[in-house]
Amino acid sequence: MTERRSRWLLVLVLAGQLVLLSSQIPGASRGQSLLETFSLRAVAPLAQAVHAGSEAVGGVRQKIRTRGDLQRENEELHLRVKQLEEERIAYFGLQGRLERLEEAVRYEPPEGGSVRAVDVVHVDYGDWFQTLILHVGRSGARPQQPVVTSDGLLGRVTVAAGPFAKVQLVIDRAASVGAMNQRTRRQGIVRGGPGGSMEMDFVPLQADVRVGDLVVTAGIDGVFPRGLPLGQVVAVEPGNELFHRIRLRPAVEFGRLDQVYLLETAPIAEELVESSDAQR
Repeated sequence: MTERRSRWLLVLVLAGQLVLLSSQIPGASRGQSLLETFSLRAVAPLAQAVHAGSEAVGGVRQKIRTRGDLQRENEELHLRVKQLEEERIAYFGLQGRLERLEEAVRYEPPEGGSVRAVDVVHVDYGDWFQTLILHVGRSGARPQQPVVTSDGLLGRVTVAAGPFAKVQLVIDRAASVGAMNQRTRRQGIVRGGPGGSMEMDFVPLQADVRVGDLVVTAGIDGVFPRGLPLGQVVAVEPGNELFHRIRLRPAVEFGRLDQVYLLETAPIAEELVESSDAQR
């Protein structure tokens, strides 16, 4: 072995011993050796980068999973809303029918009478004649039979033809109903007025009439029983030298006619009415 090689071998041996000694010498932090400290400083950044990358990948996966869950929930909600809308449409007619039946149950007919629910199939709101047509079913109807709603008097049957009946509304200008002021019992005649209004005639100027008074049927015309609401006084004006001019707001909302009720009462015998007219 040459001298040069001996020198290099000695250097390597010394260097190896220094490495071994340094690995056993505690470092400045927490008793770690210098080799451990060096290794930790060299590897830590790489481990931190790997950890950060793993968290990023996990976050992306979580976001994708959350987005998918939200999309599925959104689709399920849209489907549920559609089902609820279809159910609402399906039950709309049933709900309206139940409400009308409830009104019929709450309605109290005059003493000795009863009511029968029938459907409105046609309404004619002309400038003069205001009528409607009812489907009354197999039981039919009779002329002069009163027709009411849960709010008050609607009119009377003028023509009966099998399962259908034609009704003259009380707001028809050709219609007339024996009426009275419920507060004072003063009687008069209610007729149809312009624009679907109603007027009460033949009430003397000295009679006490106030805005807000309720006018009901008087039961003196041989057609309508006493006590059916007709309308409410909205204006009292001097008509002529003898009578007030009284305007009423109808008790019935004629723009919402759907199902109405035939009032079943015993009619006055025609011979009695004819005998009364003949004696005049």
